[in-house]
Amino acid sequence: MTIDTSELAALRPDMTRFAYLLLRDSHAVEDVVQATMLTAIEKQAGFKNNSSLKTWLFTILRNKTIDALRRGKREVSIADLSGDDDDLEEVLFNQKGSWNQEARPTAWGNPEASFEQSEFWIVFNACLHNLPEQTSRVFMMREFLEFEVDDICKELKLSTSNCWVTLHRARAKLRLCLDTNWFSGQGFQESRR
Repeated sequence: MTIDTSELAALRPDMTRFAYLLLRDSHAVEDVVQATMLTAIEKQAGFKNNSSLKTWLFTILRNKTIDALRRGKREVSIADLSGDDDDLEEVLFNQKGSWNQEARPTAWGNPEASFEQSEFWIVFNACLHNLPEQTSRVFMMREFLEFEVDDICKELKLSTSNCWVTLHRARAKLRLCLDTNWFSGQGFQESRR
């Protein structure tokens, strides 16, 4: 099967956003996206239409991104895990670790139905992009690239406990952002950090 290069070009913005969330370096992102597109063109005979072009392309992009992270092409700054993240914990939870009444999450109904809506993914991406860089990177490596926690720790030079705390904070902030900007129907609000 021959892949139409205009289809690749149409998917480029999505690929760039995905790679940027992980790499946070425009040069590394450009390299990974170009390498993905080049691989897709070179290996187009391997695309059998068993999945969508986007799914196939993002599988290649995922692998290229993992390779870039593993090669260590860029320095990763380890974010300080204290500060405003602790303030978030105080807002969400009481001293016993239970939800504060005013911060208790609302029922999400049928979240799977949201996954099928392109608008949900726009809000999700905005929420993810609004996370601190290190928090976003750890979350993406675990949930999207399916790295094991030990591998994330090794790649980013984090302790296991810091990694788990970062994942917890990422999930809490994403839940709060999605609760406010998607499930409550208020629309995305940029100042959610």
